[in-house]
Amino acid sequence: MRKICIIGNSVAASRTEAEAPLAGWGQYLGEFLGAGCEVRNYARDAMTLRGYFTERFATLLGILAPGDLVMIAFGSVEQRINQLNRHHGPREYKEYLRLYVEAVRGEGAVPVLVTPAARCAFDEAGAVVDTHDGYPALTREAAAETGAALLDMEAFTTRMLADLGPTRARRLFRWLDPREHPGHPDGIIDSSHFNDLGAREVARRLAAAALGSPDLPRDLVDPERLAPGTLPPVLAEFTVSRPELALTIEPALPEAPAVVSPAPGAFVGAARKLSGKAPAGADYVLFYERGRYLGGTAVSASGTWQWRRVVNWPAGPHTVEVLAVAGSGVSRTSSVDFHVLDRLDPPQITGPRPNAWCGPRPRFSGKAAHGVEKVMVLEQGRLIAEAPVQDDGSWRVTHAHDWRPGTYTVEFVAVFSAIHSAPTALTLRVHGIPEDNWLHTSLASREPCSGECAHYPAMPAW
Repeated sequence: MRKICIIGNSVAASRTEAEAPLAGWGQYLGEFLGAGCEVRNYARDAMTLRGYFTERFATLLGILAPGDLVMIAFGSVEQRINQLNRHHGPREYKEYLRLYVEAVRGEGAVPVLVTPAARCAFDEAGAVVDTHDGYPALTREAAAETGAALLDMEAFTTRMLADLGPTRARRLFRWLDPREHPGHPDGIIDSSHFNDLGAREVARRLAAAALGSPDLPRDLVDPERLAPGTLPPVLAEFTVSRPELALTIEPALPEAPAVVSPAPGAFVGAARKLSGKAPAGADYVLFYERGRYLGGTAVSASGTWQWRRVVNWPAGPHTVEVLAVAGSGVSRTSSVDFHVLDRLDPPQITGPRPNAWCGPRPRFSGKAAHGVEKVMVLEQGRLIAEAPVQDDGSWRVTHAHDWRPGTYTVEFVAVFSAIHSAPTALTLRVHGIPEDNWLHTSLASREPCSGECAHYPAMPAW
């Protein structure tokens, strides 16, 4: 029996009935494989290359046999530069992929690199938006450099979503209106994770890509199982004909819908959702901008609503009007103003000065543009600290560990929502006793003691 092992994050992870309609493509892959193949899905929520390598990979290597396959499907969590414990810089990301490939080959198994699936995000022209910040390209590079097999899920899921268009594509994801599914009575907006229909279709297309790969066994996939899958119909979204006319109807409901989020005048990302409370008796909410209908959503049993455009908000200021519908009657409109950011200026550095001497624990400070949430600090492409931005735009952070003497280049990146700026680079010099100085080497015969140890020769203190 050939084992097909999947390692990756939540998009591939298998799900229980209680988690429906959430589904992972890994739970359906076995439907399309040939006889003698056994799928073992080890993908888990929020798993990263670094986390799996240090916590679980040794166990996987222990069960591999020659001829087994390991599908290595990462790249949608490691890109998150706003999260210290998850982000992998480009070099770190590719280094881990190389280590995985070498280790799997060492057991006689076949490594397969899989790029991440496209998210359900479109621009105003209807094109699928790349939300992975170049990490699929890093996976492709790693495959070329190591000679590993590549299954380009990002490419074929992007084509799939583009063929369907925004309205139909949404139906492949865990994206639900209130009261549409008993597991999510208030609705849920999830543009990353698939439902059963979407997960099965992605698994089918992944199997088709594997069948066409010259680097994978010919008997891995059963071609007779690859008949075209079921795709979602065009979504019949509107509960009223010509929804723009609802703005001209005399209001019958005594109250207008309340917008809870975003706050008036807030800076938001391009994929920001709106949420709020509907008037009593309302069962649907409509959204407009400058008189143009944008979309609508059902109201939950508790009277709440949440809604997001499948098409991303263009950058700049927006005023959205919200109108509730109850039967043939409508409410007065309410409105909310917000400003969409799609790019950030790099942060300014006020301390230390370029090429300045610092003690062993550097203190960094600066200013960031309005709307920036925090500044991430990187050295050699790896995150080492983060600094929250205050209301006046200032930020500061002292690194938590002593630095060795030397000259270093540090980068600072401004972050807001899912976007980040280009880095601002700073070179600094750390003053101290070199590692090869006699003050260190004269003590090399003994294990280090604590600072309070009476018989330890004194070292200079800062």
